[in-house]
Amino acid sequence: MSRAVLIFYCAQIALGQTVTREELADRGKAGMIDGQVLTGTLGADALAKGTAVATRGGTFLFAVQSATEPQLYVDFEPVSGKMKRVASSDLWWAVADVSTGTSHAFHYIIDGKKFGGSGDVPAYLPECYEVAGVPQGKLTEKRVHTSKIYDGMKSDYWVFVPAQYDPSNPAALVVWQDGEEHTRRGGRQRTLTVIENLTHQKRIPVAVYVFIQPGLIGERRMRSIQYDTPTDTYARFLRDEVLPEVAKEFPFRQDGYSHAIAGSSSGGICAFNAAWHFPQLFSRVMSFIGSFTSISWRREGNEGGHVYPFLIRRDPKRNIRVWLSDGSEDLENQFGSWPLQNLQMANSLKRQGYDFTLSWSSGSHNGAHRDAELPRTLEWIWRGYDPAKTEETFVQDPAEKDRPFFRVKPYGR
Repeated sequence: MSRAVLIFYCAQIALGQTVTREELADRGKAGMIDGQVLTGTLGADALAKGTAVATRGGTFLFAVQSATEPQLYVDFEPVSGKMKRVASSDLWWAVADVSTGTSHAFHYIIDGKKFGGSGDVPAYLPECYEVAGVPQGKLTEKRVHTSKIYDGMKSDYWVFVPAQYDPSNPAALVVWQDGEEHTRRGGRQRTLTVIENLTHQKRIPVAVYVFIQPGLIGERRMRSIQYDTPTDTYARFLRDEVLPEVAKEFPFRQDGYSHAIAGSSSGGICAFNAAWHFPQLFSRVMSFIGSFTSISWRREGNEGGHVYPFLIRRDPKRNIRVWLSDGSEDLENQFGSWPLQNLQMANSLKRQGYDFTLSWSSGSHNGAHRDAELPRTLEWIWRGYDPAKTEETFVQDPAEKDRPFFRVKPYGR
């Protein structure tokens, strides 16, 4: 650390100022931790509950309030070395280096008992942070679409284009379900920043991004009906209603080779479902913690998404590229097992020769792993993209063919 930076940090501590969590992680790595700044930045409540953490990339700063010395565990393993105590306080802190592009778990053992922690802390890849000199794109205000296919349903959506977008040169297309969370800057999702960085670096094509929310009919929420039902209705809704409306203002390419679709949870099965029914519309799928379970199944005849691993094995192969991600601690409930179903999806895609990958973590049912590795996901889904082409036959990576199928190791058995 330079003398100038050290003097700056000391001055801030003297003034009792708070800092960003990224700056706090940097300070931890430099050994410059003050109790007032620690409490002001992370919050007294989080420190008391043992959930406080500050991160920058693979640098994690953990802090907890405890009358006795805590033992820190990261990814279920004890961290070597003792936590440091803030002078004249009951605050303890430690820094650990972790791998980036995934989520991590932590907890403490205090007086022989497990305390605090979280199972899902993202360790962002470098492209998840704003970079000087990278221009920001433009996000529209909220638009509202009224559907005919879903009679009278109103859906909010936003359109985002990177700075390199030129309306006279139609771009690629990405449709993102549960889209509103991806339109915000400065939060856990870094979607806009990742898009800007990768587009600027020419690692992904220039694209029109449609961030769409599930619809409402009156007070009735339509999310599960739209997302979990394995029919072609939602894909037709996009194809025939929403996308033509977007194209009037933001021209994009019409070939499915240039179209991707993404979503998480029920939005994840929704993305796969749209490409399954219309691979000529969406050839690239990003499904995160996908709900390939029986949510929409009814005895009266409605099928559920749990059938997809078996449809993949029995139906004619679609020309689609698929990114799956899930975590070992995902949901187990009356609708099924999220981790097991995603493993089934991966094995079925593998067996049938699909171009796919499964990204696995120890995470639960949230977007931490997705957000941490998003640059890797986008680059993988668009790899080899050639704007001079309108089609490509996707083939499985030869290295995947030599790998074994995914298998399960039972816990505590």
